[in-house]
Amino acid sequence: MLLHRKKLLSIYQRLFKALGPQHWWPAKTPFEVIVGAILTQNTSWVQVEKAIKNLKEQGLLSPERILKISLPELAQAIRPSGYFNQKAKRLKTFVAFLQRRFKGNLRIMAEEPMSPLRKELLELSGIGPETADSILLYAFHQPLFVVDAYTHRIFTRQGMIEEEVSYEELQGFFMDHLPLEAPLFNEYHALIVKEAKEFCRKKALCSECPISEGCLFGEGKN
Repeated sequence: MLLHRKKLLSIYQRLFKALGPQHWWPAKTPFEVIVGAILTQNTSWVQVEKAIKNLKEQGLLSPERILKISLPELAQAIRPSGYFNQKAKRLKTFVAFLQRRFKGNLRIMAEEPMSPLRKELLELSGIGPETADSILLYAFHQPLFVVDAYTHRIFTRQGMIEEEVSYEELQGFFMDHLPLEAPLFNEYHALIVKEAKEFCRKKALCSECPISEGCLFGEGKN
């Protein structure tokens, strides 16, 4: 257990030194974080930014406005994010939940204990573990480690986790071996995403990677 903790912290320190702070999640309000977490499913962040820009320009980036606007109009506004009809329904589902459960107030929602709130989020249509945990970590600063395909790729190559691992098992690996601190989880996940996009790609750039030392993956392997 101590060895895992040391290696995880060593990887974090090397990534931070090489890549610097990521200032993630790039949003001005908790609600913008939540909208981004829903829209980023199955698309790139560049496309999400376009969709959020549309919402801002049309004065739609608030729970009240999303609740009132028609589904087709909302879908058109978020069209750049892809799967826009599904995502419009998911945004509507979330704001209806927020209104029904917390009187539309994100501050009241943020005061809810983490585990029960996570369970409620997962019961909403279209909200899976990664989206729910992104909301809890980035919007409400709860100490939940967000994991994704990038996390799986990097840490299987590091020989720290098995290829066949569930979301909960992978998340538990980090939370069992790291201090339970939201700022650390925030920065670490953001650095993992940056590392995977720039170096630990499917066709890896191991010679340039800041954490290649100790990695079991060879240059150019798939």
